[in-house]
Amino acid sequence: MQKQGKVILPKGKKVAVNLGLDFDAQSIWDGSYNLLSPAYMSRGEFCAEVGAPRFLKLFDKYQIKNTWFIPGHTADTFPQICKEVIAAGHEIGCHGYVHENPTKLSYEQEANVMKMSLASLDKIGAPKPVTYRSPYWDFSPNTLEIIEKNGFLYDSSLMGNDLHPYLPRPVKTHSDRANEFGEPSKIIELPVSWFLDDFPQTEYLTGGQEGQRPANDIFDRWASIFDYARTLEGACYILTMHPQASGRAHMIQMVERLINYMAERGAWFATCKEIGENIVFD
Repeated sequence: MQKQGKVILPKGKKVAVNLGLDFDAQSIWDGSYNLLSPAYMSRGEFCAEVGAPRFLKLFDKYQIKNTWFIPGHTADTFPQICKEVIAAGHEIGCHGYVHENPTKLSYEQEANVMKMSLASLDKIGAPKPVTYRSPYWDFSPNTLEIIEKNGFLYDSSLMGNDLHPYLPRPVKTHSDRANEFGEPSKIIELPVSWFLDDFPQTEYLTGGQEGQRPANDIFDRWASIFDYARTLEGACYILTMHPQASGRAHMIQMVERLINYMAERGAWFATCKEIGENIVFD
């Protein structure tokens, strides 16, 4: 049975909210899509040169600290803006090297990607990350073991819950009998959801993903999920945004509107680390 936790919230607050950013920049077009043309690289450049500064300015306006999941490739390619994120006091999470799909990697390859990722974050002066987010939001059979061995305390990649933290378990799959769950990990899962991700809703990929949904539609969904979370005890609301998607003019205005909406209704804006440090399990 899944071991669920709850967040101990500051007095007067209703929901723990992480307005997290996957700072993929050019890496996502390489590692996830193998789209390396100058046109796709320009979209990644927008992420670092325009979208990320807009988010830094917005978060500073409301004195919000968040978790920025930075691939090693982004840290190497755009070190200055990454250093500005660190200087602003945001948590830095690990997010692979070039946004590679872990399910296609051997144990040795995946372990080496982790080593490369951490080395790149160290090079820009980031504190050793305690929160991990898998590129592709996918795990290989080895991922949980690798992040445990590398000293992570929290993960934010899985979907076994939607609004409560839990302890993930390895699962051995069978097609002719019941699947088998292993013992719960010591890693605390801060669950994600495609419903709380901007990328599939906004980004256009020729022949593959239409995106371009109206910002008001996205606001309505995100606000509705937050409203439900307010009815639960000890809930966490883990939003996943990308500077190249939500950093666009129409979206950044919507995000500011959402911040005000949630602030008026009891949101506790926090980093993944801060949320994780305030979780208890019965």
